[in-house]
Amino acid sequence: MKQIGPLFKREFFGYFRAPVAYVFLVAFLVISVSLAFSRYGGFFRAGVAGLESYFVFFPWLFMFLVPAVGMRLWSEEKRSGTVELLFTLPVTTLEAVLGKFLAGWAFLTLAILLSFPMAATIAYLGSPDWGVVFTTYLGAILMGGAYLGVCSLTSAMTKNQVISFVLSLGACALILFTGFSSFTALLEANFPLFVADAVANFSFITHFDAFTKGIIDPKDVVFFLSLMGFTLFLNVVVLER
Repeated sequence: MKQIGPLFKREFFGYFRAPVAYVFLVAFLVISVSLAFSRYGGFFRAGVAGLESYFVFFPWLFMFLVPAVGMRLWSEEKRSGTVELLFTLPVTTLEAVLGKFLAGWAFLTLAILLSFPMAATIAYLGSPDWGVVFTTYLGAILMGGAYLGVCSLTSAMTKNQVISFVLSLGACALILFTGFSSFTALLEANFPLFVADAVANFSFITHFDAFTKGIIDPKDVVFFLSLMGFTLFLNVVVLER
């Protein structure tokens, strides 16, 4: 695992060598804050010094924005032919996958943490429960990693970044909508209740919701980490084939 560090540095700082990274960070913050202050978010109408109205949109934002980060992880390497050069170096497939994934996850974490002015705002307006704020940030970071694991896998399947983006968007949307109330109601109307519950438990929304309430449930942490581990395992399998 000695090569993970150098690969991580190469990938992470590689984001900032192009203006796309800065555009992404600004777009992410502008869109997320705009949604919180919109009539749908109701930041001021809530009358509570908390960030629930800000983070409630994150599962939907990640569905579009994380594929934009993950689509280049392997597609660009394949398109430019540098993937062959990468694997001529003394680096295993697992090290390469982990190095790239951790760099992308760190970039997403940076984007999430740059929302600290929102935390400063609620501190100025009232007395927030910092335990809930901390757990919500933790949940957002874990959920971002789970989204990125899916996107890294789809990126390894194609040389085209646009195709990678579309595949990632479709896969993330499928996982997300399994927890949507309308979809769950449809399942409950056509399948036994335990089947509907089992499918709903695979949704990002189902497992992120507890974090926004200040609850760190081990099963939610295990879900996000397991999804990351499973998709990264498949990522290694796809690349080795």
